[in-house]
Amino acid sequence: MSLLRDRNFLLLFAGQGISRFGDGLYTAATAWLAWSLTKDPTAVAVVSVSAFAPAFVATFVVASYADRRDRRKLMIATDLARVAVVAVASVLLSLDLLNLPLLVATTALLALIGAPFAPARNAIVPQIVPDDRLQQANGLLQVAFRAAFFVGPLMLAPLLAFGSLQSVLVVNGLTFLGSAVAVAAIRVTRPAATSGQTGLWSDLGAGLRAVRAAPDVLVVIVTFALALALTNGFLTVGLVGVVGQGGQYGLLLGVAGVAEVVGALLLAGVRIRRLALAAVLAWALLGIFRAPLGTVTSHAVAAVLLTATGLASALTDIPLIALVQQRIPSHHLAKALGLWEAGVAGALAISPFVASTAITLAGVENAFLLSGAAVVVLAVTATLALACVGARQPGQEPFVTAEGTASAAPQEETAVVTYPTRPRPGRLPRSASEPAPNERSFPS
Repeated sequence: MSLLRDRNFLLLFAGQGISRFGDGLYTAATAWLAWSLTKDPTAVAVVSVSAFAPAFVATFVVASYADRRDRRKLMIATDLARVAVVAVASVLLSLDLLNLPLLVATTALLALIGAPFAPARNAIVPQIVPDDRLQQANGLLQVAFRAAFFVGPLMLAPLLAFGSLQSVLVVNGLTFLGSAVAVAAIRVTRPAATSGQTGLWSDLGAGLRAVRAAPDVLVVIVTFALALALTNGFLTVGLVGVVGQGGQYGLLLGVAGVAEVVGALLLAGVRIRRLALAAVLAWALLGIFRAPLGTVTSHAVAAVLLTATGLASALTDIPLIALVQQRIPSHHLAKALGLWEAGVAGALAISPFVASTAITLAGVENAFLLSGAAVVVLAVTATLALACVGARQPGQEPFVTAEGTASAAPQEETAVVTYPTRPRPGRLPRSASEPAPNERSFPS
């Protein structure tokens, strides 16, 4: 992939792969630690919820700072703060002082500190990658994220066998440090500054108006959050009931994870022209293959279905991120991505309860069928909504201006979207000798 030869993108790719490896390791470690402290599955669930609830509450709000401050410096500060929290947790564990309430508080604090990181990271991509390479960039980043997060839990067993939980926390802290070093080495161009100083609430209101002015973006984000709430819990809670064996359960989860990585890698080399439509129809494909999963009696058939849903899963978020990066002005980009991240966190927090309730009331087989059917209906509804949005004026394509208002641009063979506030990497402004206003570089 040619993008991996670009120094800035390679640093982001490597740094975030390392960081996601630590996230996967920490997720598995905290679940195991909660079980070790209490031998109570409810405690494991409480720790899991504490990892998502703060992000749901805070991500959109704190993403405003990623739009009004230097995103690169914010990412570095976030990583270093998480290193400090993990170090304190490691000391408490070594002193035998880390109980369940402190574990929940530590996990929640890490989630709260890390809330602005993902929106800032996704918003910084258009500052180092040209618009026509955004889908490829997001595909490659998702390969790094999914593969590293998948590997993280697999490393828990050898680390515990040859070390201790303290060593696991140390490794996790080192991954945050590695991410901070990689981000610090990136040279990124700041987008043109907006006029005047904007307060937090005014900025949040402007961000919401910018998202509403791009209704296709809003449709895709809402569809993603609702579909994730309807499906994600069935991959954990529901699959246990289908398989009934721990070893086979882990193997099938691994199959789904590998399929997501392969799907992301394939999408990095494919150009999707209608990003919004692809993102919502992918959920219909996922629902079709997920619906019969509760009826299968063969692990081989289950693996085939999970492979198909894993491939479809990659198609749900990569076009979404590229769509947001293209359609939302740079000075509102992190907030729009933060809105999506908040929806993801909320969906992940409630999805296990949705799945367990459906299985309790309808049984495993019917619950999977209902979940798949609901996602297909949701995807079809979203497709119709996108058709209504696109039918505003024949022959014209809506776009968003720097002020966050909707306008229309004539549609040629390929729609051209204009973003006045975003500098294009590698493109000379005005003339070779005349710099664009409000544009400067941040050295490593």
